[in-house]
Amino acid sequence: MSPAEAKKRIAELREQIARHDELYYRRAQPEIGDFEYDILKHELAELEKQSPSLAVGTSPMERVGDDRLEGFATYRHRQPMQSLDNTYSEEEYRAFHQRLAKLFGREDLAYVVEPKIDGLAVSLTYENGRFVRAVTRGNGEEGDDVTANVRTIHTLPPELKATKLQPAPGAIEIRGEIYLTTAEFQRINQEREEAGEALYANPRNLAAGTIKQLDPRLVAQRKLEIVLYGIGYCEPAVADSQSEFLALVKQWGLPTVEKFWPVRGIDEAWKAVRELDKLRHAFAYGTDGAVTKLDSFALRRDAGSTSKAPHWAIAYKFEPERAETRINAITVQVGRTGVLTPVAELEPVLLAGSTVARATLHNRDEIARKDIRVGDYVRVEKAGEVIPAVIEVNLQRRVSECRPYQFPDKCPECSTAVIQIEGEVAIRCPNLYCPAQLTRRLDFFASKSALNLEGLGGIIAEKLVERGLVAEPLDLFTLSTDKLADLNLGSDVEPRIFGEKNARKILEAIERAKQLPLARWLLAFAIPEVGEETAHDIASLHSSLKEVASSSILRDYVELDQLNSEMLRNSPTTKENKAKSIEERNRMRPDYEKYKSLADALGNRLIASGLAKPAASKNPPPRNAVATVGPVASRSVLSWFSSERGVRVLERMDELGIAPTSSKHANTASPFFGKSVVFTGTFSTLSRNEAQDKIRALGGNVAGSVSRKTDLVVAGPGAGTKLNDARKYGISIIDEAEFLRLLTVR
Repeated sequence: MSPAEAKKRIAELREQIARHDELYYRRAQPEIGDFEYDILKHELAELEKQSPSLAVGTSPMERVGDDRLEGFATYRHRQPMQSLDNTYSEEEYRAFHQRLAKLFGREDLAYVVEPKIDGLAVSLTYENGRFVRAVTRGNGEEGDDVTANVRTIHTLPPELKATKLQPAPGAIEIRGEIYLTTAEFQRINQEREEAGEALYANPRNLAAGTIKQLDPRLVAQRKLEIVLYGIGYCEPAVADSQSEFLALVKQWGLPTVEKFWPVRGIDEAWKAVRELDKLRHAFAYGTDGAVTKLDSFALRRDAGSTSKAPHWAIAYKFEPERAETRINAITVQVGRTGVLTPVAELEPVLLAGSTVARATLHNRDEIARKDIRVGDYVRVEKAGEVIPAVIEVNLQRRVSECRPYQFPDKCPECSTAVIQIEGEVAIRCPNLYCPAQLTRRLDFFASKSALNLEGLGGIIAEKLVERGLVAEPLDLFTLSTDKLADLNLGSDVEPRIFGEKNARKILEAIERAKQLPLARWLLAFAIPEVGEETAHDIASLHSSLKEVASSSILRDYVELDQLNSEMLRNSPTTKENKAKSIEERNRMRPDYEKYKSLADALGNRLIASGLAKPAASKNPPPRNAVATVGPVASRSVLSWFSSERGVRVLERMDELGIAPTSSKHANTASPFFGKSVVFTGTFSTLSRNEAQDKIRALGGNVAGSVSRKTDLVVAGPGAGTKLNDARKYGISIIDEAEFLRLLTVR
């Protein structure tokens, strides 16, 4: 490659890497996998090595990817938070050791091999044993203050378990990763799939996007976890080595790595890497490699570092397991909100221990970007080692018969012309009475977390729609025993009649649903952006559906968000506006002051009314107050109830005589009022959902896990770790009989 060609290629690679850094670190929406990204970085490193004069200044090889976003205060790390050099090559891994062995004149160097967690890097500060701050890596020197969001992680103790023999240091930065478990990731994606919304690509992206939400309430709904393993600034010193520090982290009661390997020399280290590769799928977090670090902190200081990464550590990354197979067809599913999701129907192939026959293609733009065609041979991997994803097309095996895929311009279920809402990538069917949408809405309407119409989902919902008995979910309340009993779940050739006994059982559940509280109904309507927790938050502020539909509270939340946005846009101190001239920033200041004054006034009024909480003092504009319900959900609810569908729902509810109420005016004398209650185990008298509804109706709050803020645990047979946590924290524990007795106390 000539010098001119090298210069051109280096510029191209820098531009590509900068774009992918923006997508990965700031937006948590990468377009390529880690392996493809690392290949680009490796090529750039080799070219810059061959042409040192071109490797100066703006090279991404010299800096840490920057994850900072507008809307968060920044905080400077007391000790820089670096990245790690990585490799997929055993030869390069061993070369890392040889450099250190030559430096220190010995081969038997002590290392610690740890799992490389695929999460979002974060640094926690504890002062005199108390948690005071959480900061993302940012640009390595300073990061975003995400303390309020990290406080929602239930496994993170607010205090270190220090002892007289091992007191907590005056100040310590403890580094680690925030992640989502596979189970929680799948739960969230299942909810999105039911809603017809685009699926998240992998747990890491979802965790990163979640921790950067401005509303801690939304963060709390997604059960983030954390694992801690690294040390930054510490005064006074608490350990001389990594192995000592990891033992101390565990002693302090902090969540840390399940297993690590203290080893000597590179052969033992490599053996540990291979052992980790076999064990990692059983870990709670995604593990995409093995990190090898010098154990001795003194030797680390002697080894030194670059501005980006230490010389004393390296990450060996496991190549993603991939398989090549053929796309036999592309089918399109229609969700309950009308979103069309394309799915690749694959020639079945074994991948990461299971047979894969289908893979989501996400949306029309993704198909076009990767130029995916029916008949193509594609490489498939499990994104984040969880869900099958098509990574790329093997163009060398493409045949002339493979034509560009034409995304349908009509709904495959009802033939209605599809639409694309401005600002969305999703393609939607706008027909509210599309059979596919209706079936999925009916499924959700009847689900356990909504109206709990046991036995009504799946094939029954599908046949009710297909036979014309239900054209919208509320039609369930007009079904007669005869019509439901005669429902044919089979075909005309091979009929399978539902039967009177089954019909009566469902109609009894439908009748009980009329008495369910407001939050359950708000969830059942499948309003975009309204999940279970948000539904309960909205219900806690309103007495009835009509109050929600015309809510001045939600309108105030929307207005506060608009004022905050204008304030932020005109703030002379934001990262974006700091780049402008002094004259431009001075011209902005009057508008900034105007919107700040209006936002402060509205925020203070909401706080005084108990409708919002003061924002953390470290937060910059725009957040002087944190609303009980986020602005996106508030807009969505107001829009839904003012739509043709929402107006019709209110009319039908009136016609059917269904008027759900909330706990807004709950009896303050109830022993559950204002209390945080956790349920664990099984119950014979009430279902878990019924018990939770009763708590909320009495003005209490239901939590999914035990923390120091929990007031009461109701335990039945089969209670597990929640019961142990309650005992550890000294929280009151009662059984089902006592719970039922307390329900009668007024």
